[in-house]
Amino acid sequence: MSSTAEDGDPELGGEDVAVTEQAAAEALDLLESEGMDVEESGLRLYVQQGGCAGLSYGMRFEHAPEDDDEVFERNGLRVFVDDASIDYIEGSVLDYEGGLQGAGFHVQNPNVVSECGCGESFRT
Repeated sequence: MSSTAEDGDPELGGEDVAVTEQAAAEALDLLESEGMDVEESGLRLYVQQGGCAGLSYGMRFEHAPEDDDEVFERNGLRVFVDDASIDYIEGSVLDYEGGLQGAGFHVQNPNVVSECGCGESFRT
């Protein structure tokens, strides 16, 4: 059964996952452009094996959480995190950075002890 964390301070980490207003707005716009229901759908944030440092983040939109997901609602965005990933990313902040050198989502993770040179993978 999925558990849900209600809106808290999106700038603070802690034992869950926070989402900045800008990241939530960008993700919600993308969800809507895909024709997904923002009340039920959400952004899956997960950790997978890969990259120079051993682990990397993955993100994708899903129509609903899995039964054992943690579900966080931040700034109107639902974020789904599976049991295997939550230990790696608890306390993280999902942000969106724009710019000429590449806009995109970025995870600020207090559990990271090292990252590869390109910043695409990490180790905890």
